[in-house]
Amino acid sequence: MKKQNDIWIGTDQLNADPDYVAQQKAEFVDDPAQTAIEATENPRLEASRRDFLKYLGFGISAATIAACDIPVRRAVPYVVKPDTIVPGVATYFASTFVQGGDYCPVVVKTREGRPIKIEGNQYCGMTEGGTSARAQASVLSMYDTSRFDGPYRVVEGQVEVDRQVYENNPSWAEIDAELAGKMKAGAQVRIVSHTEMSPSKLAAVAEFKAKYPNTKHVQYDPVSASALLDANREYFGTRAIPSYRFDEAEIIVGIDCDFLGTWISPIEYAKQYAAGRRVLEGRSMSHHVQIESTMSLTGSNADNRIVIKPSHRGQVIAALASALGAGGSGGQLPADVSSKVNALAAKLRGANGKALVVSGSNNLAEQVLVNAINERLGSYGSTIDTNRWSMQRKGSDQDLATLVADLEGGRVDALIVFDGANPAYDTPYASRIVAALPQVDLRISLSGTPNETSALCNYIAPAHHYLESWSDVEAKQGHISVVQPAIQPIFASVGRHGTRQEAASLLVWAGSENYNAEAEQPMYDYLQQQWQSAFAAQGEYSTFQAFWDASLHDGIITLPATGSISSADGEASGTYRSDLAASQTSRVGQPAGEGQEVTFFETVNQGNGVYANNPWLQEMPDPVQRTAWGNYLSIPVSWEEGATEFSAYQGLNEEEYKGKADIVDLAIGDMTVQATAVRQFGLKADTFAIAVGYGRQLTGMAGRALGEGVGVNVYPMLPVDGQGYVQYHAVNANVSGSVDVEEEFASVQYHHSMGLTARDEEGVLYYNNETGDTEKIAGELTDEQKKYLEPFNVDEHTIMAFGSGMQGGLTDRSIIFQGDNNDLQGLKAEIADFRSHANHLNDQTLYPFEEYKETIYDQGHWWAMHVDLNACIGCGACEVACVAENNVPVVGKYEVWRHHEMKWMRIDRYFYGDYENPRAVYQPMMCQHCDNAPCENVCPVNASNHSNEGLNQMAYNRCIGTRYCANNCPYKVRRFNWLDYTTADLFASNEPTINNEELPFGADNLTRMVLNPDVTVRSRGVIEKCSFCAQRLQSGKLTAKMEGRRLRDSDVRPACQTACPTGAITFGDRNNPEGDVAKLIENPLNYRVLEEVNVQSSVFYAAKVRNGMEELEA
Repeated sequence: MKKQNDIWIGTDQLNADPDYVAQQKAEFVDDPAQTAIEATENPRLEASRRDFLKYLGFGISAATIAACDIPVRRAVPYVVKPDTIVPGVATYFASTFVQGGDYCPVVVKTREGRPIKIEGNQYCGMTEGGTSARAQASVLSMYDTSRFDGPYRVVEGQVEVDRQVYENNPSWAEIDAELAGKMKAGAQVRIVSHTEMSPSKLAAVAEFKAKYPNTKHVQYDPVSASALLDANREYFGTRAIPSYRFDEAEIIVGIDCDFLGTWISPIEYAKQYAAGRRVLEGRSMSHHVQIESTMSLTGSNADNRIVIKPSHRGQVIAALASALGAGGSGGQLPADVSSKVNALAAKLRGANGKALVVSGSNNLAEQVLVNAINERLGSYGSTIDTNRWSMQRKGSDQDLATLVADLEGGRVDALIVFDGANPAYDTPYASRIVAALPQVDLRISLSGTPNETSALCNYIAPAHHYLESWSDVEAKQGHISVVQPAIQPIFASVGRHGTRQEAASLLVWAGSENYNAEAEQPMYDYLQQQWQSAFAAQGEYSTFQAFWDASLHDGIITLPATGSISSADGEASGTYRSDLAASQTSRVGQPAGEGQEVTFFETVNQGNGVYANNPWLQEMPDPVQRTAWGNYLSIPVSWEEGATEFSAYQGLNEEEYKGKADIVDLAIGDMTVQATAVRQFGLKADTFAIAVGYGRQLTGMAGRALGEGVGVNVYPMLPVDGQGYVQYHAVNANVSGSVDVEEEFASVQYHHSMGLTARDEEGVLYYNNETGDTEKIAGELTDEQKKYLEPFNVDEHTIMAFGSGMQGGLTDRSIIFQGDNNDLQGLKAEIADFRSHANHLNDQTLYPFEEYKETIYDQGHWWAMHVDLNACIGCGACEVACVAENNVPVVGKYEVWRHHEMKWMRIDRYFYGDYENPRAVYQPMMCQHCDNAPCENVCPVNASNHSNEGLNQMAYNRCIGTRYCANNCPYKVRRFNWLDYTTADLFASNEPTINNEELPFGADNLTRMVLNPDVTVRSRGVIEKCSFCAQRLQSGKLTAKMEGRRLRDSDVRPACQTACPTGAITFGDRNNPEGDVAKLIENPLNYRVLEEVNVQSSVFYAAKVRNGMEELEA
């Protein structure tokens, strides 16, 4: 184990790869694509004077012809303008994003009838206005060009007719008549869905069952919590998940449980978790220990992280239960892990009921033991609430296995598959389901988009998008949110047969008397009927209409737990079955010896694969691995004693900064896939990890990356244990060496880096000594040398030694500050010393900011942002929100590989501490809106300029694309439009292409409906960057002016701030002494990134603080 004080981003940096160091020294980064071309082709071009004149003449003629062909984009006015719409003014609707178990109450922003942006619903007590990346990107899914525009008959896996010739396709009346004739009263019908949380939809299922009594509703989850549900049924008598209260816990233990990223209710848990990390508010910090086999988003935020092999998880839980006297016996664990578990148990015993242990295991015995641990700790009634059961996971692995057996046995006459469910892809039984489906006579898919299962059905009855629907969601007992449409169903309004809600289809086929298909809004009427029971359970409103209107306005109602309009499976017994724990030790997972093991996990952005065709999510990098457009096999890195660099598994080649790596064979049993191997910290030797949810074959263009596929499908590799539970690790894995193929993969961690630790090609570290001279460091740093290593200041010696590309060889200490909760005063003193020294340097400048700021800003607004690194978990919600709000284009995998991604906000991930099990910190990085902005001085046309409110502005129509500003930006946050990614240019011949393929993202007229009309759509050759959401600033000013009052900070919240589930971002006016920003930036834990450069940035960061246990660090 080797520790060091540097902060790093990857192994290429730590190994001081000569090519990487040379790139960092260079003033300009080589284009990887151009480098590859030059390696195989002769770039010399020879032409005679005659040929040159011919080419020139042809070029002028082609340009002239192209200039005459300007595409027409018509702006069509309203014939009769709706009363609720004022052109140019946004309208908002409360609704709920729901996809399987994913849940987020939202407020939908519409412009001229088009939903364009998702905001969180502040009235929701679960999420408190927070959102996720998936919720933010859901608005783009409505404009998915691959959506079905009406019902279809399918023949041999293909739509029967060309979808463009719609007149030849059946109407809904024809489809309904055909299905009525084929579905017999005694038919064995199976309805298949992911977790279903809608009471009204479940009521429709019940009515369908009444008409067809042999119907069974099978719910499953691709990433299952079935064992947790069944353990709770055994322990409490209720097959449901309790409400976890992370905000009440002083000690949190997660065991292979990514509760901040993907587990059960991550938005809710993130909000609660952040409440225990508010050091700036003077609160005591919670202590978080994560025990896991691969570095998850949650693990990367933990105070202490214990790394285990996947097969050791069960023994860890048994050992912890034994140490706490909660049943079971000590596990068979390595000595280092065993000692840490015992130390953790001692800490938990002293928590006095303020502890919480959660596990993502899908092993029944392990979950029963976790329940026993929490009971022993006194967590029930304190950090676990069993009065309101969660409905966010309901799937049953056993029901899924029974369905497969019934299909194979020919015991199913009709199969109805709900939207989102895709059992021919997202289950380990996919191949068996594909083989058995032809035995089912009637197969109906309600999917709104093509998928692997819909292609095997003989009818497609596509469902609405949730933004076109009337529905409801009960995520917890008594906590009910409304789903209301923000737009009329798109395809029905443009002369197509259109889509129809799933519940409506079931009610029509059931011949329901409660559903009037001839009504103007039949699902609206049906929903009102269903909500009569909710009205009866509340006491606030005297009339149903008042209750209904308030529900639509707020989007949320909260009833007493007993007033739930749907119930958990069973009733809580009131007594616990702690006697169950004693018999569980022998049934937990057993260690697998010294062989290779693989962990399968779900990513924050792509989830289980249902979002595969959403390019916003595909281009969002995985927070930990920092890769996009695919799933990659994480391979361990190791530091051998006495070594000078990290070694990769089996000598595999991986150069992350170049975006190149070897492809390997991953074999489990008789199944093998080829995956790109990428090095990852925090894995045990011979332990690997790869994400599910990739490798889709039947989806839209984004999900197939222009036909080449995005990642590999590993669902078929998931093992099933003896009790029928799907497991998310495999012990019989075999990862072979390279298959002699090098893959170009989209990794962004080395893109736009701001200058790293000052090492040369030989890995030698430099520092500034007490006289200001640059010296090499031989051996370990002395305490005296460390003083001068932090910070490594800009001076002539530094620039000569490292080149201007290193940003003067600045150390990471001027980028990230971190410390321990036990030594907050020391951290504050360190930051104060740094800032004092930086300000001393800045006083020598030719730009005396303090002398002129009073005349510029004191008379008006002075906008600033504060980012609390202690609250930021790196989830990416802000990143996707910025894309949606500001029309940021998607460029595709190839352009990301070329360093051409266009994100205005990136979330940098840094490591520090132990090389083999490092700690991580996330830093949102956007334009810093510097008051001494270096980008402004070098622009030859004044396109980059400064406002009298402290904003660094861009005049797009002035920009001529010199990119001087991007080269001169120390934060590397400016983006250049290398291609016409959004078809903003006028000439048809200038429409975008990538790799000679048509770019499908943002170029289609349907997809362009998501664009924000308040933000300019940039064209090719233009620089762009974060604007602090200037359009929202203007909107807030107009609102304050119309209301005759002063502008408040709450009037101007940028997209990143409103999206954040943890409240890590705060925006406001520094000149408002009562505002949050003005108060926050005075905290001694705050600093500016690269403050010593004297750019006077307007973004302040609060240092990362951890509350670690020394006993768990060894």
